[in-house]
Amino acid sequence: MTADLSAAQNFYGAVLGWAFRAASFGEGFSVALADGKPVAGLTDIARRIGMAVSWTSYFAVGDADMVSARVRERGGTVAVGPLAVGSGRVVLAADPAGAVFGFWEGRNVPDWGIGKGAAPAWLELRTRDAFAAAMFYGEIFDWAVDRPGRCEVRYEDEMVTVRAGGHTVACLRGGAIEADPDPRIRPRWHVYFRVDDVEKAVESALAAGGAVVNEPGGPGAGREATLRDPEGAMFTVTSKTSC
Repeated sequence: MTADLSAAQNFYGAVLGWAFRAASFGEGFSVALADGKPVAGLTDIARRIGMAVSWTSYFAVGDADMVSARVRERGGTVAVGPLAVGSGRVVLAADPAGAVFGFWEGRNVPDWGIGKGAAPAWLELRTRDAFAAAMFYGEIFDWAVDRPGRCEVRYEDEMVTVRAGGHTVACLRGGAIEADPDPRIRPRWHVYFRVDDVEKAVESALAAGGAVVNEPGGPGAGREATLRDPEGAMFTVTSKTSC
C-alpha cells in the first residue's frame, strides 16, 4: 500500500528490476512483474483509507466471512472487509499482538505463491510470542490440519516454520520485539524479495531515495539486507542462491 503509485513503481523498478501492468481491480492498482511473471501488487489505497504505507502479506482462503469470524473469535481485529475487489473479496485484519495481514477469497494467479518462481522468497512474522501467533494463524487458516493441501507447522527455539508443497513459505519469530526498548516497534509481517545482487540492490535503493535499515549480512557476504522505501515501507532483499 502506497500513497503515490507512480513514485513506488519508479523506486521498485530501479531497485528490484520490476516492470508493471495495470491490475484488473481498477484504477489505482498495478501488478509488479519479474521476468514477465507476477510477483507483487501495488495500490495507492493507503492515502484513501488512511493507513500507513507498508507491504502487507495476504493469504488465500476459501471463505472470507468464515475466516473473518475466526479472527474476531480468537482476539484479532477485522479492519476492512470483506470488500469486493475485482472478481474476489479481500480483508485487512490484525492479529491479537497487532500485526497487520490480509486474506483473499477468489481466483489466484498461477505461480504467484510464496517461494515459487519469481514470487517473494518467503514471509516472516516478527512478534513477541511465536507459539501463540502460530496457534492464532493455525486456527484461522487451518494450518496443520490433517487434510490434503494444508500447511505443515514446526516449532523450535522460539521460531515456527510453515511449509507448503515441501518448502518453507513463512517463519514466525518470537522474543526480539519484546526486548526492544523502542515503543514504535510492534509485531509485523515482513516480506523477502529475491535479487541477483544484494549489494547492487542496496546501492540502487539509496540512489532512488530509500534507506538501509540493516546492512548486507548473513551467511555469505551480502546474503540479505533490510531496506526502507522513500515512503517508509520496509522489506528485505535476499540473494537468489540463498533461498
